[in-house]
Amino acid sequence: MSMRAKRLRITGTVQGVWYRASTVEQALSLGLSGWARNCADGSVEVLAVGDAAAIEALIEWAHKGPPKAVVDAVVATEIPLPNPAPIDFTVEADA
Repeated sequence: MSMRAKRLRITGTVQGVWYRASTVEQALSLGLSGWARNCADGSVEVLAVGDAAAIEALIEWAHKGPPKAVVDAVVATEIPLPNPAPIDFTVEADA
């Protein structure tokens, strides 16, 4: 398994609709580590670390999100593996 890291920026109606908590559940079910946080511009930012196929599955899910979300766009950027790598997947403080 080759470890990868991607940063996602999700825009649309993604705050106040359980997007971060749903992302944590989805990421943990895929075996990913990282975090999700709200951004001041109304978007949600996600760091996903793990297997490339699992990250792609999270990105696919992110386009829909939880039931009340209305996702306009998901931008995924490959980044270097963080050091140290996150151990769990959590909701981080707002950016």
